[in-house]
Amino acid sequence: MASSSSGFFVICILHSMVALTFGALLMFYTKEVTVLGYGRDVASKLHGSTLHDQLLIQTSGSFSGLLLFAIGVVLFMVAFVKDREFQSFFAKGFVLLYFSMAVWRLCFERKIEDLAGEWARQAVGDIALALSWVFFLVYSWREKYD
Repeated sequence: MASSSSGFFVICILHSMVALTFGALLMFYTKEVTVLGYGRDVASKLHGSTLHDQLLIQTSGSFSGLLLFAIGVVLFMVAFVKDREFQSFFAKGFVLLYFSMAVWRLCFERKIEDLAGEWARQAVGDIALALSWVFFLVYSWREKYD
């Protein structure tokens, strides 16, 4: 087992805090988070027109928040792993995940009329999160080969 990098711990803890916070907010304050993320006009359109639609959308948002919260817990636990090869593998997985999310937004979300104004900002956020892992990988490769 190789020694670990403190950068991995810091990135995991930061990403974990964000995921835990927003996951909890999504679970319990779905409507408010939607208004914060998209604005009042778009949020009112995204909440559905019938009571049944609203219940489905709220349940979906709560489960999305639960998933995000679970990801935050996993990130917190993984932050304490000391194996450098695992850290590199984990970081590469997150780079792939965040770039895939940005491509998803580019290919699909921009075609949805109500979300068309927000996809670019969110894709930039996805790429910024991916870059934090890319910087970790570059730093760890530099440490490994110096």
